[in-house]
Amino acid sequence: MKSRIFATAALLGTVCLALPARAENPNQVRQLLETGACRRCDLSGANLQRVHLLGADLREADLRGADLKAANLEGADLTGANLQGANLTKVFASDASLSNTDLTGVKLTGAKLYNADMSGATLAGTDFRGAKLYGARPSREQ
Repeated sequence: MKSRIFATAALLGTVCLALPARAENPNQVRQLLETGACRRCDLSGANLQRVHLLGADLREADLRGADLKAANLEGADLTGANLQGANLTKVFASDASLSNTDLTGVKLTGAKLYNADMSGATLAGTDFRGAKLYGARPSREQ
């Protein structure tokens, strides 16, 4: 009996350790998806792949480690947002505001940033390979 309890506990412990940690606030993710507005929200680690967030208000949002692969951020306002380590591979961000955002270690490979405002953004370690930056207003060196 005891060995069965220990085996079950060990199995559950292994499964729990294998699950990825998620920090986003599910209510705030739902708010963003339903209203397109989530200023100062905790969306860190959120899975927002292929989500259409046209004109979304994400000012000062915490998007650290979020997965926004192939998301549509056309006209979105991410002013002052923290996107450290986020995945923005193949994101479409035409006319988006990324001013004063923290893009440290962000993956922007294959992204399309047409007329995007990145003034004042922190770009340390950002991966722009294959990105299209037509008319984008890049940050000064930081």
